[in-house]
Amino acid sequence: MRFIICGAGGLGSVIGGMLARAGEDVTLVGRPRHMDAIKANGLHITGIYGDFVVREHLTCVTHPDQAPGEFDLMILLTKGKDTETALAEAASLKDRVRMVCSFQNGIGKEERLRDWAGRDKVIGASTIEGGVLLEPGHVMAGLTTPTTAYFGELDGGVTPRIEAVAAAFQNAGFGTKAMQDIRQVLWEKLMQIGTASGWSVSTLGLPLTFPDGLEVRAGAVNYILLARDFLKVYKAMGYQPQNFYAPMGQFREYDSLPFEEAIDLMMQLGVRFRQRMQASGETEGRTSMHQDLHRRRKMEVDIILKPYLDKAAELGVDVPVLQYVYGVAKVQDAGLAD
Repeated sequence: MRFIICGAGGLGSVIGGMLARAGEDVTLVGRPRHMDAIKANGLHITGIYGDFVVREHLTCVTHPDQAPGEFDLMILLTKGKDTETALAEAASLKDRVRMVCSFQNGIGKEERLRDWAGRDKVIGASTIEGGVLLEPGHVMAGLTTPTTAYFGELDGGVTPRIEAVAAAFQNAGFGTKAMQDIRQVLWEKLMQIGTASGWSVSTLGLPLTFPDGLEVRAGAVNYILLARDFLKVYKAMGYQPQNFYAPMGQFREYDSLPFEEAIDLMMQLGVRFRQRMQASGETEGRTSMHQDLHRRRKMEVDIILKPYLDKAAELGVDVPVLQYVYGVAKVQDAGLAD
């Protein structure tokens, strides 16, 4: 298959590099210094998948207009706030891509893609993969789960095109499933990202990492309280937690276990998270939103937290912890640069 990844920073480069390493034809669209470094020396990937350089089956450009030919799948991976700019720049791709999907955070991005590309071209996609741009040409893969990527038709069901994309990702080394109801995956992923991100920016502050907070009982308590607010909304929508991204997200257990046992589970997760960081050489140990706070950049507060607040208001669900965390995040975000 031919893939084009618009917004090839840390995560986009990890995904694109792994696909290219497996023999898929991949074009990365990214910033000049990063693209120039890859052209000169190849794409260096370190972390949980090993330490290797990808040179074959990989094309690097700084603007979609520079990408020749047609593509089977366009993957949008810019920050949510950069979506409109990215789609405007990618106008020349509309008639040259067969499918379009987004691995961005949030809910509603698929409808925006349908407006842009046409309803039938857009498929649902979700991943929990983590990637960090260490320096131009060098990215670190820092997070995965046994099943780390999901694809499905937005109106429900699995079609041959979904199976083909899922097979390509599976062959590249990503645990992948084709799903009948991809929208549930999208909402559960947002619950996981929202809990982890909201907890990080409201509990950890600047110097601490994810395991630093989870290994402290008070930090684990805060995490479970926030997770249970998200769960109230998720279940009011008619869903039951499926643990799509276990063991990183174990929302069935957060929901069903007695409170003290749920806290113990979170503290154990903190220990495993630190062990994984040490094994992979990762030093960040932060969610993308916490990374933005740490680097004094605007966070995706409304993209990651507000959909659940809006849904809570719509369904009449009381979420005081989520409301508080959202307020803390908005105050911190007000002082950050675009």
